[in-house]
Amino acid sequence: MTTTTLAVLVPLLPFLGAVAGLLLGRTAPGFVRPLAVLPTLAALILAAAVAVQQGGGSGNGTTALDAHTELTPTGSVPIELALHIDGFAALVAVLVGLVATCVQLYSTGYLRDDPRYPSYAAIVSLFTSAMLLVVYTGDLMVLLVGWEVMGICSYFLVGHYWETPEARAASLKAFLVTKLGDVPFLIGLFALATDAGSFRITAILGKVTSQGGLDHPTLIALLLLAGVAGKSAQFPLHTWLPDAMAGPTPVSALIHAATMVAAGVYFVARLLPVFAASRAALIVLAVMAGVTMLGSALAALAQDDIKRVLAYSTIGQLGYMTGALAVGDRGAAVFHLLTHGAFKALLFLAAGVVIHAAGTNSLAAMSRMGNLRARVPDAFWTMTVALLALAAIPPFSGFFSKEAVLGAAEHTATGHAVGGQAIPAASGWIVLVAALFTALLTAAYATRLWLLAFNGRGPEAPDHGRQPVVMTAVLWILAIPSFALGLSFLRLPDWFDGHSLAPTLTTSVLGTGFALVGGLVTYAAWRHTTAMAARATVPIGAVAIDTEQGDGGLVEAEAIASHAPAYGDVASAPDPADPGRLVLGPLHRHAAAGFHLDALYTALFVRPVRAAAALVGFLDRAVVDTYVRAAAEAPKALGWAVRRAQTGNVQTYLSALLAGTVVLVVAVVLVATAGA
Repeated sequence: MTTTTLAVLVPLLPFLGAVAGLLLGRTAPGFVRPLAVLPTLAALILAAAVAVQQGGGSGNGTTALDAHTELTPTGSVPIELALHIDGFAALVAVLVGLVATCVQLYSTGYLRDDPRYPSYAAIVSLFTSAMLLVVYTGDLMVLLVGWEVMGICSYFLVGHYWETPEARAASLKAFLVTKLGDVPFLIGLFALATDAGSFRITAILGKVTSQGGLDHPTLIALLLLAGVAGKSAQFPLHTWLPDAMAGPTPVSALIHAATMVAAGVYFVARLLPVFAASRAALIVLAVMAGVTMLGSALAALAQDDIKRVLAYSTIGQLGYMTGALAVGDRGAAVFHLLTHGAFKALLFLAAGVVIHAAGTNSLAAMSRMGNLRARVPDAFWTMTVALLALAAIPPFSGFFSKEAVLGAAEHTATGHAVGGQAIPAASGWIVLVAALFTALLTAAYATRLWLLAFNGRGPEAPDHGRQPVVMTAVLWILAIPSFALGLSFLRLPDWFDGHSLAPTLTTSVLGTGFALVGGLVTYAAWRHTTAMAARATVPIGAVAIDTEQGDGGLVEAEAIASHAPAYGDVASAPDPADPGRLVLGPLHRHAAAGFHLDALYTALFVRPVRAAAALVGFLDRAVVDTYVRAAAEAPKALGWAVRRAQTGNVQTYLSALLAGTVVLVVAVVLVATAGA
């Protein structure tokens, strides 16, 4: 079987599994789990086979796989079914297949009693197929299809617990905010294809690197960045991602680790020369990355919901990736995308086990529970590995990929741009400074999460039973790349652009030093706050749900629904056990509320739109409907008058005829007299 055939089957198999799952979910429920797991597992195996056959793509001199056939004649810019698989695409596809397979396996245990599991599993398979299509395609219009299919899949999956208002609101918000970025993204795609004369990625890159180049590089790059900001949850279109935590935990792992948010970063990496053609676009990308990194890290340090901490963490780590792209190093960006995909999937899936065991998603409640670490030892150890990788502590995988980003930023800041590209030094300084301070904050909120979740003191939480073996097995599978994937920096240059990804001494010392400072300061603050909490008379957040159900999805759904009523406004709740309050000080209240961006958007956009809608509704009722009703009432009144005259009485008709005749005679006489 040729490499091209294998590559076609990679996105096709999950798609067929999704269709079969939707058709057979009710009539043959016994086939649902095999149809969820086996096609995705097969896609993973085939993606690995494609990667092996490509042997590094174009990075080590091997020609990238290109195959295409015209989809339909358009009369102008053709649309083609095209494959373009280089080292980047081959490895990202393996990551997508691995995480999707782990999520499907985990879900068989986590949602084993969920009545909507068949549709859930089918949509996850469709989600996976769409992301694989984005990764492998060589045509931007086909990429757009996968891009939009992921958007609608996220709507359905985030709103899986549609009984809760949080899930309904989160699904709508995710869909609308990402669509807000997709509109300029679509315009940018058309403008790019018009300038280049093709939707083919290879043709576009050839046009960019040619002597003529693009006619409007800055406009095109900024339009495309709007879609990237929405899909990859970058400032200012990142607000949908924390709320998307209302969906099931496996969905969160899939969205954050390998699909949806990774699509925007991968898109920029694929078309980096388009963005590098505009210095202004690179500066905008660097500023966006810097603000995203710092703001999300501060917000993560103030969250009470364990999944919202991880959500803001994802936003910040995506900021590292966009920062690497802003300094022209797509190898460092995709390297961090790969390692982040492994340890972030592990973090979310381990968080699902912790939520199941604790009966709550509140860190404040977990900090008042004893013996949680002993109850979930697998989640404790694997989550510890993932948090160390997140904090970029050597030798865990996050250290090597984050250092690749810092090294690229340092090279650009000091005038040694990657590959000789003309990257603004300002981009390098913005990314470098923001990334270093974010490293400190990342270690701080990772340490806070670990201390509050696994070092609580107090009574045990209600026992919801042991987790299925498949859930804990998946955690250990993902722990391997979370620990060791960083060592691949020795071989990845052959798969990428050939630039070294090895850590440099300066950034390694600075990055690790900042991380250690953040962790130690948070630990010292926790020692102080636990002493204060022991003297507190009101244990805020000490209630966990108690249910007889052992299903993880049901426990999580109840935890989500009960969190807000039980804990109220987390930003203002006087919880002395939280070291984040001591570290952030007066900034905590604002960071917990996401720096009030949702309130700002509500004031600037939501309320004016609602007011305009109310005005239009009033005008429709009071003006338009009035004319419509008048147009109906006038003939009705005329008909009433005519109907009154038609009595059916002959005497009445003769009397009216006589009266009319008399009136006419009198009128004629008067006119004749007046004329004489």
